[in-house]
Amino acid sequence: MTKNRPAKWFWILAIGAIVWNGLGVAAYLSELFMTDEAFAALSDAEQRLYESRPMWVTVAFAVSVVTGLIGSILLALRNSSATSILIISAAAVVLQMIHVFAISDVLNVMGATSAILPIVVLIIAISLVWFSMTAHKRGWI
Repeated sequence: MTKNRPAKWFWILAIGAIVWNGLGVAAYLSELFMTDEAFAALSDAEQRLYESRPMWVTVAFAVSVVTGLIGSILLALRNSSATSILIISAAAVVLQMIHVFAISDVLNVMGATSAILPIVVLIIAISLVWFSMTAHKRGWI
């Protein structure tokens, strides 16, 4: 299939997606390699949140950020596989958000404003799927 030349805003969004998901990978790695000192600096309630988080949530976090970054790179490379990979990322984000909003005590411990970032993450994940589907329909990827 012949690819059409993408609009300039395609490149802005694709590079922005790489940066965003790169930050997500960095956040995951900082959590994965948190030192004992950093953990001790958390409040008791925050420590309990980390300790009580099920493994499937941590796996969903890892899958969401790694596939998000890979999907974003594929998007910038104009590879149509980006859509499938970004769908996997968005699904993993949804799993995380189920835990945040329906299962865990995060909002009570961290306050209502702690819901802002998870909502933004969910919106961006879904938007990246839509963006990649739009790019595919327009023949950009």
